[in-house]
Amino acid sequence: MAGPAPQLISVSPAQLALLERLLRQQSCPQALVRRAKIILAAAAGQRNEAIARQLDCSPTTVRLWRSRWAAAEAVLAAAEAEQHHLTAAIATVLADAPRSGAPDTFTAEQIVQILNLACTPPPDANRPVSAWTARELADEAVKRKLVSASSPRSVGRFLKASPAQAASFPLLAERQDPNG
Repeated sequence: MAGPAPQLISVSPAQLALLERLLRQQSCPQALVRRAKIILAAAAGQRNEAIARQLDCSPTTVRLWRSRWAAAEAVLAAAEAEQHHLTAAIATVLADAPRSGAPDTFTAEQIVQILNLACTPPPDANRPVSAWTARELADEAVKRKLVSASSPRSVGRFLKASPAQAASFPLLAERQDPNG
């Protein structure tokens, strides 16, 4: 076939055994299975295009995983001293790369301030309710300029994820003594 020769990779017997064990697992994610198959085929000397056709993926995908394995060969070789280190190293090499995602909308400090607000009685904030609702908390947080904008759903997620989740909104609002 025309084109440059693919990047050479090597797989030690211990790595080969772990990759083949991955393929036999019933609960192994299919993305991980495909990546293991790519590495095994590449180590056997197959070209990228042939591997891509065989596994129904693009040659770019094969090149990506071949190059990731090649870049990690030193780490994988060093991890071979202990089985669990090698397993972890292979899992790291075959894992998805971290994705940037959207930046956080709220800082940790803003979340803590909203949670602190939830622990104060609504009448102390001149709110005409006896218990905080997510809508009331969101509105009060914007009013106090803790955040520029907030939705009741976001406030609800903060409350649900906080240690105060064991308490309900009415219990938070009924707490009169700030020391107790």
